[in-house]
Amino acid sequence: MSAPSPRGAPERRLSLPEFTAMLAALTATVAFSIDAMLPALPQIAQTLSPGDINRAQLVLTAFVLGMGLGTFLIGPISDALGRKRTLAGGIVVYILGALLATQAQSLEALLAARVLQGLGASAPRIVPMALVRDLYAGREMAKVTSFIMMIFILVPALAPSIGAVIIGFAGWRGVFFAFVLFGLLGMSWVALRQPETLRPENRRPLRLAPLYAGAREVLASREVRLYTVVMTLGFGQMFALLSSSQQLFAAYGVSESFPKWFAAMALLAGSGSVLNARFVMRLGMRRIVSMAYWMQVVVAGAMIVLLALGLTQGGFGFAAIFLWAVSLFFMAGVTFGNLNALAMQSMGHLAGMTASVVSALSTFGAVLIAAPVGLMFNGTAWPVVGAALICSLIAALLMRRASEPN
Repeated sequence: MSAPSPRGAPERRLSLPEFTAMLAALTATVAFSIDAMLPALPQIAQTLSPGDINRAQLVLTAFVLGMGLGTFLIGPISDALGRKRTLAGGIVVYILGALLATQAQSLEALLAARVLQGLGASAPRIVPMALVRDLYAGREMAKVTSFIMMIFILVPALAPSIGAVIIGFAGWRGVFFAFVLFGLLGMSWVALRQPETLRPENRRPLRLAPLYAGAREVLASREVRLYTVVMTLGFGQMFALLSSSQQLFAAYGVSESFPKWFAAMALLAGSGSVLNARFVMRLGMRRIVSMAYWMQVVVAGAMIVLLALGLTQGGFGFAAIFLWAVSLFFMAGVTFGNLNALAMQSMGHLAGMTASVVSALSTFGAVLIAAPVGLMFNGTAWPVVGAALICSLIAALLMRRASEPN
C-alpha cells in the first residue's frame, strides 16, 4: 500500500511503511535530543554548574524553548518554500547548534547552543505534521500519526541507554556528535526518497500581511485555541517529569540503571499509541483524549494520597513512582497525535501555519510550566505529581467543551 499523493504531486511515492518510518525518524530527532541528555545531566552539573545541580535541567528546557520559538516560523516557511527545503535548512541549524555545544565551556554557552539546536529541531517537529496533513485528514490522519508514534516511542526508550554508552566512551560532549549524525541521516533520507508534497501554486508568500492574516485565521478558530491549551498542559507535565526524572530516580538509589528503567517505562507507555491506532476510528479522537486525561487525574490523585501518607519510601515507593510515570507517558502517547489532528482538522489550507502556531504556543507554554516545576525539585515527587494532577484536571475539563469532528 502506498501513501496517497496530493493532486498534481510527483508520481513517485513512498510505500506507507517507509513513509511512516521516515516521519517517525524525523520527529524522533526531538525525543532523542532530549532523552539522550538525561544520563549526561550529572556530569554537566559537575562540570559546568557544581554549585547548583538543579540548573543542569535547563539543558533540556533550553532546547524546548528554542524549539518553541522556531515553530513560529517553520510552518509559514514550509508553506512558502516547500516541505523539503524547509526541513533541510532546519536540520542544518540543528547540527550547527550541536557542534557549538561540543565546544561550550560554561553552562550559559551550552544553554545558548541548546536554544539554537532547538530552533533547528522545530523543522523535523513541524514539517512531518504538514506532510501528513498534505496527504491525510480527520481520523485517518490520527491513525497515521498513531503509527508514527508507535515507531517514535522506541527512540525515547533507547535514547538514555545510547546516551550512557556514548558518555562512557566520549563523555557528555560526545552525545552532541551523535546528534549531528542523527540529523544527517534524517536529512539524507528525505532528500533522496521523499517527493515534495506542496505544489508551487498552493504555496503562500512569505510576506508579513499574508502571515498575519493566516495566523489570525488560525487563532480565530475556537477549536484550535482549545486544543492548543490542552496540548500545552499535556506537554508541560511531560517535560516537567522528563526534566526531573534522572534526579527523581536517583533519590531512590536508581542511578547507574536509570537508562534501563527509563527504557522499560517508555516501552510500556508505548502501548498507548498502539491502542490509539486500534481504537481511534471507532471511539473518536476527542473521547480518547478525554478518557486519557481523566485517567491521569485518578492516577496522579492516588499518588498525591500516597505522598501525603508518607507511603512512597523504599521499594514500594519506587514502584509507585515508576507506574505513575508510565501512566503519564501513556497519556502522552494517546493524546498528542489526536490533539494535533483535532487542531488541524479544519485547517488543511493552512497546514504549515496551523502546525506552527499550535506547536509554538504549546511548546512555549510547556516551558513556562516545566522549568519552574523542575527547579522546585526537592528530592521527592511532590512537584511533578502535583503539576500532573493540576494540568490533567484542567485539560480534562477543557475537553468537555470540545466537539467531535467527523
